[in-house]
Amino acid sequence: MVTSNELPGGISSNTLAFLDLDHPGAKDPEYRDRRVQIANLARVFREQPADPFPIVSYTEQEHQVWRQCFAALWPLQEKHACNAYLEGRQRLALPEDHIPQLADVSGRLASYEGFRLRPVEGLVVPRIFLQQLERRIMLSTQYIRHPSRPFFTPEPDIVHELLGHAAMFTHAPFVALSRLIGRGARLSSDGQLEQIGRLYWFTVEFGLIQEEGETRAFGAGLLGGVEDLTRAFASGADVRPFDLEEIVAMDYDFNHPQPIYFVIPSFDELCAAVETFVSSLG
Repeated sequence: MVTSNELPGGISSNTLAFLDLDHPGAKDPEYRDRRVQIANLARVFREQPADPFPIVSYTEQEHQVWRQCFAALWPLQEKHACNAYLEGRQRLALPEDHIPQLADVSGRLASYEGFRLRPVEGLVVPRIFLQQLERRIMLSTQYIRHPSRPFFTPEPDIVHELLGHAAMFTHAPFVALSRLIGRGARLSSDGQLEQIGRLYWFTVEFGLIQEEGETRAFGAGLLGGVEDLTRAFASGADVRPFDLEEIVAMDYDFNHPQPIYFVIPSFDELCAAVETFVSSLG
């Protein structure tokens, strides 16, 4: 990801709206064209901000992918999600039969801890994406994954954003964690930014938490991914106690399934460790 120029609001104009060759939809011209259409809605909004957000007229096939993911994820979340996620899920009451509009979910989300969703064309350079968290903004895609593989995606899509991330942003300690990571991205050097990105990956995206004597999921990459959530709780999964030093030194590959997971003891302890780490930056 290479950045070019910055636009008002601190959002980079350089996002990755096109698909990697390993993506399930990379060789599907109809899907690629559809992705560009939806990305262009976000681009226009970014260049000429308006209220309300751009509305996407989703197709029946796109709604069907949402229904498939929702039906498969719901029982897995009931079994493996942490209490904060399950409470947030109930608060947001996302529909099971159709893709909701990002604007509607953002409005409900903001009424709890002030977090908002903002449409973006695709993947954003890490510093810009992470810095927005400090401002209580989650940059969110609006397109949906390819129908050939509904239970896994190598990149964020609206299933990941809404069924993975959104519910946790109703939880104050998780919001505090997200804002700390955003502050770290703002204060860090380029080398330190890599460490912040790893911290984000192994907590906000793929984090586990010890809760009432059981291991539960709070990361969006898990809670929004059927294959990911199943893999993390399978027999033989590589699950390790939270170790910040190990995490910030560990590389990851977002193009492939995550093989290693870390379990935090509590959000309060995680926030304390991250605050100490962020205070050392700069």
